[in-house]
Formats: sequence, structure tokens, C-alpha cells
Amino acid sequence: MPERTIVVWCPDWPVTAAGKAAGCRPDAPIAVLEGGRVWACSYAAREDGVRRGLKTRDAQARCPDLVTLPYDPVLDARAFEPVVTAVEALTPGVEVVQPGLCALKARGPSRYYGGEAAAAAALIEHLETLGVLDCRVGIADGLFAAEQAARVWPKQSGSRIHAVPVGGSANFLAPLPIDVLERPELADLLRRLGLRTLGAFAELSGTDVLTRLGTDGARAHRLARGADDRPVVARRPPPNHTREVDFEPSADRVDQVAFAVRGPADGFVADLAEQGLVCVAVRVEVSAESGEVRCRTWSHPRWFDAADVVDRVRWQLQGIGGNDGGLASAVVRVRLFPEEVDAIGTHADGLWGGAPDERVHRAMSRVQSNLGHDAVVSAVVGGGRGSADRQTLVPWGDRPIPRWSGDLPWPGSLPPPAPTTVYATPLPAEVVAADGEPVRVSGRGVVLGEPARFCPDGRHRLRPVAAWAGPWPVEERWWDESAERRLARFQIVGTGGDAWLLTVENGRWWTEARYD
Repeated sequence: MPERTIVVWCPDWPVTAAGKAAGCRPDAPIAVLEGGRVWACSYAAREDGVRRGLKTRDAQARCPDLVTLPYDPVLDARAFEPVVTAVEALTPGVEVVQPGLCALKARGPSRYYGGEAAAAAALIEHLETLGVLDCRVGIADGLFAAEQAARVWPKQSGSRIHAVPVGGSANFLAPLPIDVLERPELADLLRRLGLRTLGAFAELSGTDVLTRLGTDGARAHRLARGADDRPVVARRPPPNHTREVDFEPSADRVDQVAFAVRGPADGFVADLAEQGLVCVAVRVEVSAESGEVRCRTWSHPRWFDAADVVDRVRWQLQGIGGNDGGLASAVVRVRLFPEEVDAIGTHADGLWGGAPDERVHRAMSRVQSNLGHDAVVSAVVGGGRGSADRQTLVPWGDRPIPRWSGDLPWPGSLPPPAPTTVYATPLPAEVVAADGEPVRVSGRGVVLGEPARFCPDGRHRLRPVAAWAGPWPVEERWWDESAERRLARFQIVGTGGDAWLLTVENGRWWTEARYD
């Protein structure tokens, strides 16, 4: 007989986690997307016809007010951790099946609370105190049957608890569709064989199923018969490295909060060091007196020490406060989460001292600590048509993510090599043909006049052109009159060997960059 199991299920958990992180209303139509398709959607979105697996454009056509959010499995797991902790506070031995779904053995809680239904009611009541208002509990023989009991609870009863009688899992599972096995290829094969329910699949001989469908098919056959013999494997709770600072009374200045965080930051780093870990990404959560919660994840090119953590808290507060060091709303709590950790041996100094890049990092961090987070930046090369579009300035220590991906096709972009000096503001230039007339480019991309002389900065005399290449015509944002651009780029080399990247737009020449 399979073991009696209690399953706690929070419907639409990816939507709940993503919507809460994005600050969306609970009743808003929300769809969580992965790979351009709907991964999960809220009840309001389903009312408008949105379904899982729809393409983004089809889902938005059915629900014009649809709020689309990216699917983040890390966010899912992190948001579900308080729920699991709350369940463990009532009864130990919880297994996290997936974010939004956890299981535990029914024997201990039922004895303590005086029955399985009483234990389930205690779990629901405790989770409601934490703000988890929509959770359902299924009780059955085996984990699979208990999960299905939680998902297909009888709505007409008005209760969120569905308990399958002892020994009744096979009868309960029999009318369910074959798709609940979550094996698409097997489900497609069984439907073509005329087996559309778990009961019809369970009537087959186990030997025939093993011979025809293999071990995975035999495992699915046992689930369909209600003979799920997999035990609940209790998780080992991870060590809690979170640090929390409460302010009573609330603090309304940046320097007050930064000073109070110094001690917890030391403990935050020391606890990780005791486990042989270092933090390479920390999440800072600031709760204001107004009820607003500001979260941000900070990365580090090496690893965080206590001073680095304090700097990140101060920079985050400066971003939401004024120039005078005051805050728009007083701070009541600051929490530090180790978002990403690494083994301390990976970041140990070399035998003969720090490497040159480590010394550079320390110098950059010192300047950044004095001048601010955005004062020290590094350039990241990504995708784009123009040289200025391809570079993204990232604050020192943040993840080097370009604004545009370089893997996408960029019609009209220049071939390599890329120019070394890109001007923040293009310089006025001049390019003329042999007869002294300005060189122009027609609407079809045809050069009217061969470049013979040019001046790249507009301040010196015209000089001869040794070689030139182009044009590379670009037409951007033709659908928006206010942002539409039609231009053509040229590579021009002077007789002295100097090379330039010039652009002609609306009959005027500009110097974008120089090849050194």
C-alpha cells in the first residue's frame, strides 16, 4: 500500500511570484512567458481566453490588457521558500516537488492534529496568516494521487481540502485524462491506441506495458493504477544566511541606515566564510515606512566583503533619496540575501600575492566607493548597426550585459574591424568630389560623386582621399516619423594612413569614429 501523503498546492505560483516581484495587482491579467509562449497565466487572463502554450501575440490578441512577465525559475524558488518554511514550522519532513507544490507524510500531522482533515485545515490557516490566500490540500495514497487530489478538488463542496479514502486512489484516478501523467509522447501514443483516461491505461497488463513501452511506461502505468510507491523525501533546510536590520524608530537619512548595516554586513560575510563560501551577488531589500519595498541585485567582479555590502546599500538608498542625504520615505527594514555564492577557494589570492586584475579591481572599487556607483564604468560590446549603438557602459562590478545581443542579424551594420575611438557626439565633417561638389547618396543608396577630398573634423583644410568603402545604407524606425533615420556610412582613409568612419544624413556629413 502506498504511503498516505499530504500535498499543498498553490495554483498559478509562477504568476504569483512574478506578479508580486513586478508590483502587479492580484486581480490583473498576467501571463508568464518562456521562449515566446505562455508558461502560466492568472485566472483573469484565463477568463479572456489565454491558455498555456499560446504564442505571445495570440495571447495579447485575446486579452489586450495582458501584462507579460518573463519566467524566472530562481524567482519562483526564492518566493516559495517562505511558504515551505511556514509548513515546516507546523510539521517537519517537507519535500519540495516544485515551486508552488510541496508534500509531506500524513501519519505524523494526522496524529498530532487529530486527523488528516484537521492537519490540512491547520496548514491552510497558517499559510493564510502569511498572505497565501489561495492554497489547496490533497490527501491520498501516494504522492501522485495526492497531487491530483489537490489539483482537481471538488469546487461544489466549498472546501479547499480533498481527501481520497484509504485504498481509493485507483478509483479516483480512473476518470482523469491521460495528460496528467505529464509525458506528452506517451500520452500521444496512448490516445492513438484509444486509451484516453488513466483507468483505461491501468487496465492493461503490467508485463505488456513493460515490454511495449519500457521502464518509463511501466512507471507511468503504476501511477495510473494508484500504486505510486515513491516515498516522500524530506528536504534538508538550507542554512539561513539572510541578515535583517529593523529600524525603530524609522531612519530617514542615508548615513544612518549605512551605519546601522555595518555590523550585520560583517556577520553576513563571516557566516558565509564559515561555510567556505563567498558572495558574488547580493540582493538588497529596503522596506520603507510608506509600505514600498525596493529590491535590487548587485553583482561583484570578485566577491563581496563587508565594506562592499555597505556601499551597495548606500548606493541603493541614494538612488531613491535626495541629493541632501535624506530619504523620501523613512526606512523601517533592510534585508540582505546571498543571491549567488561560490566556493572561497575559487577566489583565493595567488601564492605570490594578488594578480594585476585584482589590484585594478581594488583601485576601481576604492574610486567607486568615493564617487558613487555610476562613476566608474566599463564598456561592453554588443549588437547594433552604429558604433555608438554597439557599446554599453556598465557600472564597475555589474554584470557585463550589452544593450542589444550581438547574435541577432543587423542589416546595414559595418564589417569588422570595429573602430577604436567612438565619439560621444559626432563631429561635423565634409566630403567633396573632384569637382568640389559635396558627395551625396540617393534614396536608393547610390553614391552621387566619388569622394576625392575630405575633412573629418570640420576645422582643417580638405585633404586627399587615399581609399574609401561604402555606402552602408541604414533605414531605422521607418514606422515612427519622430524617430525615423535614413543614413549611409562610409569608411575613408587619408593619404597619411588615418582611417575614419563617416556618416551622411540629410545631405550633411558627420564623423562617428576613428580607426587607430
